[in-house]
Amino acid sequence: MVEESHRYKIFAGGKGEQLAQAICKELGCQLSHVNIEHFSDGEFAAEFQDSVRGQTVYLVQATCPSADNLFELLLMMDAAKRASAYKIIAVIPYFGWARQDRKDKARISIGAKLVADMLQVAGADRIITLDLHAEQIQGFFDIPVDHLYGLNTFADYIQSLNLKDLIIASPDEGGSKRAAKLAARLNAPMVVCYKQRLKANEIAEMRILGDVNGKDVVLIDDIADTAGTLSKAANILKAGGAKSVRAVVSHGVMSGPACERIMQSPLEELVFTDTLPFDVSRCPKVKVLSVARQFAHTIRAIQEHRSISEFNIRS
Repeated sequence: MVEESHRYKIFAGGKGEQLAQAICKELGCQLSHVNIEHFSDGEFAAEFQDSVRGQTVYLVQATCPSADNLFELLLMMDAAKRASAYKIIAVIPYFGWARQDRKDKARISIGAKLVADMLQVAGADRIITLDLHAEQIQGFFDIPVDHLYGLNTFADYIQSLNLKDLIIASPDEGGSKRAAKLAARLNAPMVVCYKQRLKANEIAEMRILGDVNGKDVVLIDDIADTAGTLSKAANILKAGGAKSVRAVVSHGVMSGPACERIMQSPLEELVFTDTLPFDVSRCPKVKVLSVARQFAHTIRAIQEHRSISEFNIRS
């Protein structure tokens, strides 16, 4: 139980309630209630059912598309600010629009920067998030950002499998740094799958850089969206002689044909965290690991003015 627990309250939006309940269980506190009232034209409003005056308010909500989830968080922050909250801390398990982190084409938006600006204008005093698509997004904010890592959760799970011929793989060159950290943590070799895209969610070509023959391959990525990259990589790794292929992913967006692709792929299992709610009956190959304890430890450390690095080891 956090000391001075009367000084903070935890609320959740629709995409954060499941994780928020688990966080509150770890902290030994109750999830406070916010009412999201919907109108017939699609407009909605947020109203806290408990007083937040002078309190530190933690708002748990993933900002994945649709944009309603982001706007729900913005309205909760505005309500907290107008209700005289002491501090407003946005707990964003999955930070949506993070793939729009740079201008890599002419006349294109940088959605991650826009979202960062909106959160600050709405009243956020601090951000807590996990496994950003690009770590430099932290620099888009002029407020503290506690960036948590799912690496420890994945490393513990992989070690429990006791794979004899373990090798870590990145499904693309952009994720090689992430794969290298996990490989170093597990004292295992790694390979990289090189891919080229024609457009978003459509892969033109993929090949393996390294030898996976006779190996138990674990793919690591930050997002499973349509699962095109993971399923393609799994097929190529299996064709390259891999003994087994499984994947660990931070955020299970699982949109469109994702479940069908995973079920048809040679992946033995797809493991992701509970940063987004997911019904595992949709895809029997999916296993969900909770990061509630990591978020709870972070909230406890903030309340007690302690460092979070002791339980947020990067590699």
